[in-house]
Amino acid sequence: MSFALSAGVTGLQAHQKMLDIAGNNLANVNTTAFKTSRVTFSELLSETIQKASQPTSTSGGTNPQQMGSGVGISGISPNMTQGNIVNTGNSLDVALEGEGYFVLSDGSQNLYTRAGAFAVDADSNLVDPATGYRVQRIGNVGESDGFQIAGVSDIHVPYDVTMEANATTSITVQGNLSADGALVTPQAQKLVSNITYTTSNGTAAEDSTLISALDQFSGSLNSATLSVSGYKRDGTALTDTGLSVTATTDLNDLIAHLNTVLDSGNNATASLVNGRIVITDDTTGYSRSDAELTYADGTSSTLTTPAYFEMATVGGEEVKEMSITAYDSVGGKHVLSGAFVRTDTPNTWDMVLTSVTGNISEITMDNRRIRSIEFDASDGSYTGLNATVGDTPQFEVTFGHDTSPQTITISMGTVGKFDGLTQLAGSSTAVASKQDGYESGRLSSVSVDNEGIVIGSFSNGIKKNIATIQIGLFQNASALENVGSGYFTPSANSGVAMATQARISGAGTVHGGALEKSNADVATEFVAMIQAQSGFQANAKTIKVASEILQELTSLIT
Repeated sequence: MSFALSAGVTGLQAHQKMLDIAGNNLANVNTTAFKTSRVTFSELLSETIQKASQPTSTSGGTNPQQMGSGVGISGISPNMTQGNIVNTGNSLDVALEGEGYFVLSDGSQNLYTRAGAFAVDADSNLVDPATGYRVQRIGNVGESDGFQIAGVSDIHVPYDVTMEANATTSITVQGNLSADGALVTPQAQKLVSNITYTTSNGTAAEDSTLISALDQFSGSLNSATLSVSGYKRDGTALTDTGLSVTATTDLNDLIAHLNTVLDSGNNATASLVNGRIVITDDTTGYSRSDAELTYADGTSSTLTTPAYFEMATVGGEEVKEMSITAYDSVGGKHVLSGAFVRTDTPNTWDMVLTSVTGNISEITMDNRRIRSIEFDASDGSYTGLNATVGDTPQFEVTFGHDTSPQTITISMGTVGKFDGLTQLAGSSTAVASKQDGYESGRLSSVSVDNEGIVIGSFSNGIKKNIATIQIGLFQNASALENVGSGYFTPSANSGVAMATQARISGAGTVHGGALEKSNADVATEFVAMIQAQSGFQANAKTIKVASEILQELTSLIT
């Protein structure tokens, strides 16, 4: 009878634990990334009343006679199945789909969690705002940009850092240059000085304006000389002995000198229009005309000359213009305008830099034209630059605040391929599709991609990888010790954490702007509660019946 009483007691205790666990699971039905637990029972050690016997020649064998002494809890194990992932709209909420745990540090040790409701603290660290634990990173993403500090594994979200400007070093052009198209009217090349000569503090200068009276002139004339250099439309160099500038020299003298050097009537003609020097070819068609003015007078006087001549009209029978915004070394915006022009050589084009907005110190003539861009006559594919001409696919521009030119490489595609420029029949569609520069900016928002990379969007429109969230993997995740608040620590049977990132080495996928819900199922837990209640009641009945029998036995004795 004592066995019945003790077995009933163990049954009560075991089913009470089962009810406790079901209650805890239900209490956490809405806890982020909560993992339910389950209890398993096992029979307690049985008492052997009679051992088994083996068969003999005259009788059969007998089975052992054993009687159990109740039930015990053999294990309480977590259910590590995936919880549902729900979108939250908060960019710093992250959920793991698959294996792994987010790694956070309390300053003395790493802890592991599936609950990814993160935020940025006052020191710009990515943290769990409920505990202050810092989210850990892996790899060197963000270090080269100064977002992360080498050797420090805490993730720094750089709201306090300004992204430096990046000067444009490369422009990609792509599209078609017509093999058979032509302008309705061939164009004559027209050059216009990039500065306007003025007098009386802003009034456009006229032909009769003295050079010494220009706003762009300073000092006292001594032995000043204005020189002209450049190219005729056929590419031959201009020759000039220079114009002596005296107190009576005016802009009309300069224009007349230019026309002499330019061979007006046979090559190009210069004029003054609203204070700007204009040089126009005398005939239409492909032209390499360009010019540059140089002023010299020792230290006695200075005259600001054009940094370059804008190509207001590109001479040619087929011209395709384009433009793109580029950036100087301090992030200043400049619109670079250019054009492709078909040359007089079949299947050959030039690319010219026609104008650049903003403060320009200098654009040299030889560094604004890319000559002899060639195409295969049979299929229209890009074949590169003519080796004999020996030009390079780049422009050089010296901006106003720079002392050296900024080189901008032009990417035209792969030789023999159709991934850049082509020369096919039809319209010219070539454009400048992209460039690699940007102005300075500050971090405006962050997001997390499926590989756990924290991506920053800056006010200049640039996106940069800030850091990679570290994921911890365990050989036996069910053996992790729960330390509360959704955190786990390794145990002797879990194995040590293997640091990795999402989607590598078996780690799951990260979902940004989402959280993992509890994997507790209300229906399942209700069934477990009913089972616990039934088991508890049955064992209570066992104790009651055993007690009644003992009372009956006592009454017989007394």
